[in-house]
Amino acid sequence: MPDPTYIIGIDLGTTNSVVSYVPIGVEEGKHPDIRLFKVPQLVAPGTLDNLETLPSFLLLPGPHDVPAEGLKLPWHPSATQAVGAFARDRGAELPHRLISSSKSWLCQAGAGRKNPILPWGSKDEDIAKLSPVEASAAILSHIKASWNFVMAQEDPSLRLENQEIFLTVPASFDAVARELTAQAARLAGLEGATLLEEPQAAFYAWIWASAGKWRERVKLGDLVLVCDLGGGTTDFSLIQVNEEDGGLVLERVAVGDHLLVGGDNMDLTLAHMVAGKVAKSGKKLDTWQMRGLWQSCRKAKEGLLSGQGPESVPVTILGRGSGLIAGTIRSELVNQEVRDILTDGFFPIVPKDAAPATQGKAGMREMGLVYASDPAISKHLAGFLARSGEKMPTAVLFNGGVMKSTHFRTRVLDLLNSWSGGQPDGVRELAGADFDLAVARGAAYYGLARRGSAVRIKGGLGKSYYIGVEAAMPAVPGMPIPMKALCVAPFGMEEGTEADLKGEEFGIIVGESVQFEFLGSSVRHEDEVGTVVDDWEQDIEPITLVETILEDDDKGAVLPVRIHVSVTEVGTLELWCVSTLDDRRWKLEFDVREKEEFSV
Repeated sequence: MPDPTYIIGIDLGTTNSVVSYVPIGVEEGKHPDIRLFKVPQLVAPGTLDNLETLPSFLLLPGPHDVPAEGLKLPWHPSATQAVGAFARDRGAELPHRLISSSKSWLCQAGAGRKNPILPWGSKDEDIAKLSPVEASAAILSHIKASWNFVMAQEDPSLRLENQEIFLTVPASFDAVARELTAQAARLAGLEGATLLEEPQAAFYAWIWASAGKWRERVKLGDLVLVCDLGGGTTDFSLIQVNEEDGGLVLERVAVGDHLLVGGDNMDLTLAHMVAGKVAKSGKKLDTWQMRGLWQSCRKAKEGLLSGQGPESVPVTILGRGSGLIAGTIRSELVNQEVRDILTDGFFPIVPKDAAPATQGKAGMREMGLVYASDPAISKHLAGFLARSGEKMPTAVLFNGGVMKSTHFRTRVLDLLNSWSGGQPDGVRELAGADFDLAVARGAAYYGLARRGSAVRIKGGLGKSYYIGVEAAMPAVPGMPIPMKALCVAPFGMEEGTEADLKGEEFGIIVGESVQFEFLGSSVRHEDEVGTVVDDWEQDIEPITLVETILEDDDKGAVLPVRIHVSVTEVGTLELWCVSTLDDRRWKLEFDVREKEEFSV
């Protein structure tokens, strides 16, 4: 493989994906020129345009849904599916053939993340469904193919797969979701893509945009909250400004839990509001129409919440049956009404000690994305700050399309200032954020930082990880054997490092499937490798099973092993069983096939 020419930053977003690039080898003292790659994509049948964002939507049309050759691409003349703006817009009319939020599905345990389940809920038998990993790979494949078409036709060394690639993920993604993201990249032919947390990427972009003046805009002791609200998720991170060798340094000190609440929830809220208006005129919308209305409300919301949004936006709902035009239903979304319902519903005024409401678990529920049961983002923020154990933030960096709304940013700042107890300078907003494009640019800047050409934030793992170990005690009737949590990878463990659980030896049967319960915590920052937690159910949560068959000629034998853990250079976590008798090693694979059995 030729040496890379560019560092590539890819924001694989829930709603939109963005690509940036910067030449390797920035001259000392020169501000790096991080550019955006305008992604060629269909905007109408047979019509190609280059846009700054690639909507993260995948359309799988039927034979009569798109005109003949309407999906043709310069690099793929026989394409049968579409990615991007046309997929999003046409998919609003064909919701049963539209894949959206594939990124959110990557962290959805129990949904079969490697199984062909998308478009979710579609009953059309002629659709060749895709897994969340395959859908994410399809978006990355489009990025790769379009880059190669534009940038590498004359020079194959400039092909995307030959460059140094940094791919962003939510800070709250656990080790399994990160590994699945890496698998999607590999499936798209992007081997070795390095993962980076999105809030850190947003902060890197802010540093880059400051043109070397970031030290004038923060001060020693500042605690910066990165508040990242995108289409599908809400991410909170805290970055501390410390001092080292006489200069300011940055350290990521806390990461919030994975919250499946964001712009998608707001769009659905507006869809239900419109459906309520329509119902008053005697027209009830069915599931198919609600899916289309959901997509239509997303587009309307973006227009209304922009700085100079109109007073109202019309919304059209397709009718059902043969007379589609005659049956079209029309309504509208009013600007002030939208602002009020979204602000009060998602950013209510709450006290500092507020906590998200919990909902009782029903014995049976629909399968699908498990959204946060409480949509009040302000409550989740209060809970995150309480759990982090840190002081109140002194500054906020906003990111994500939702936060383009000045109204929402002001509400969050008002909340933080009401909780801060009258800090002398108050909680301030770090100006200069680019809510849509920052993450991709920051990922490219991080690539420079890895090469020593830019400022680097101290980070590492955003969670502590554990393996469940059954307690050695006599069985008691009616009481399950207690399980302890053994820390195998602590919070902040950095990329490229590894560790052994010294003194901890396990007996494993070779030739048979063995399982480890894999656990994680975003609040236990003090545990070290080998720490055993007896009572862990309050702040450590199950993630998945680690399953493997230790292939060996001596089948059925019990071998003594120790656990070896490494955080790879690309940001994924690996666990190994290492024989204490010789040099044999077995990798513990994350089981993402999802268990389908039920127990009663």
